[in-house]
Amino acid sequence: MQTLTAREIDAATPTDRNRVVDLLRVAALTVVVLGHWLVAAVVVRDGRLDAGAVLDRASWTHPLTWVFQVMPVFFLVGGYANGLSWRRSRERGVGWPEWLRGRLRRLLVPVVPLLLFWVGLLLVADAAGVDRASLRTASQVALVPTWFLAAYVVVCALAPLTLRLWERFGWASVVGGLVVGGVVDVVSLTVGPWWVGFANYVVVWGAVHQLGYAWLDGRVGGTGRRLALAGVGLVGLVALVWAGPYPVSMIGLDGAAVNNSYPTRVTLGLLGLLQGGVVLALEPALRRAMSRAEAWAAVVVLGRRMMSVYLWHLTVMVLVIGASLLVGGFGLGVEPLSGGWWATRPLWWLVLGVLTAGVVALVGRFEDVRRLGGRAAAWQPVAATVLGCGGLGVMAARGLVGREGLSWWWALLPVLGVALLGTRDRSRAPGSSAEVVAGAATSALDGGRRGVRGSSGRPDER
Repeated sequence: MQTLTAREIDAATPTDRNRVVDLLRVAALTVVVLGHWLVAAVVVRDGRLDAGAVLDRASWTHPLTWVFQVMPVFFLVGGYANGLSWRRSRERGVGWPEWLRGRLRRLLVPVVPLLLFWVGLLLVADAAGVDRASLRTASQVALVPTWFLAAYVVVCALAPLTLRLWERFGWASVVGGLVVGGVVDVVSLTVGPWWVGFANYVVVWGAVHQLGYAWLDGRVGGTGRRLALAGVGLVGLVALVWAGPYPVSMIGLDGAAVNNSYPTRVTLGLLGLLQGGVVLALEPALRRAMSRAEAWAAVVVLGRRMMSVYLWHLTVMVLVIGASLLVGGFGLGVEPLSGGWWATRPLWWLVLGVLTAGVVALVGRFEDVRRLGGRAAAWQPVAATVLGCGGLGVMAARGLVGREGLSWWWALLPVLGVALLGTRDRSRAPGSSAEVVAGAATSALDGGRRGVRGSSGRPDER
């Protein structure tokens, strides 16, 4: 991408782009990354690693997860972006297979180098005699980010259907999704089987995704209505936590009888109402902030590589911990939750941030996915969805090392899914400032751009 000044980026951005969409996406992923690095309570004592989580060691942190569990914001933004993108494609006569192929390539191509890296690392480490229990823990922690992609891939594939439900039933489609999510919880937590709860990865997150359609269509306008939406979410969430089996923490806890996030529970849907109402109430202020050229340019630059940061940030942390163990636990000798530990968290963030930036500089180009020409057979994106969701879901839950040994082949399923989507590139490299900015600000979720045309005269198909 050619180097542009902040003012050039600001001037090249279409006037009808909703910059708040891009801001919320970058902000949500930033919170996730910093939160993951913060909750890792690891210490080396006498050369042995004691790995834990802040949430498991300090119950006073549990209410904070109502703020820092920001995946509902990501699905809110996804609903806005997917609704806008599908409508634009539908108006141009682009079919669902071609549209979904483009979305899946943006989501799955960046994860390919991560998966291949871990397959290679595990094979080499296992051959070198590294303890498999350690490899199992390392791969599970590093591949946690893939759970989101597994859920989002399915929600994205169903976007044309869910958008039609929104266009026909409006807010009833949101309420209905939450009601169904509650029923799934009741079945999962009572008569069973427990794995029925995994349906809520689609049902509950799909309901939050519907909020994005409401935002796109201006159906949740006015600060009062948005705060009322947040109030409904807050009251419902407090009631379920107080009266039901749901814990306070919106992030999973080791050993907990019930977790809100594994599998996804209806509580996260209500958290979506709460967080969605709050961030939308702040939208006017956020718009004013994004009207500043410097602020918008920062969002554009970060947004261009934010998916790579998200995918690799825990791998970097795992490698740093492993390297520390090789040199006797250097840097990891401070007792978690002590005053010294809290004081060193900014330095911990800085070290991991610099190293992650270096990794992203190498792999970030995989986010520069170009559009493919020609038509797609429906089986291609369907097969890619099944392979991508299946492989990513298993890895997020189990890692790539089982009790019987390595199970690295799960990582190859999403890679195969990407291959099935095709590689025929009919686009040209971006040239004008407007095209560069459009590419930089567009992500796997797409941006808030309303069908503008670039300087080339062709419709923007991102």
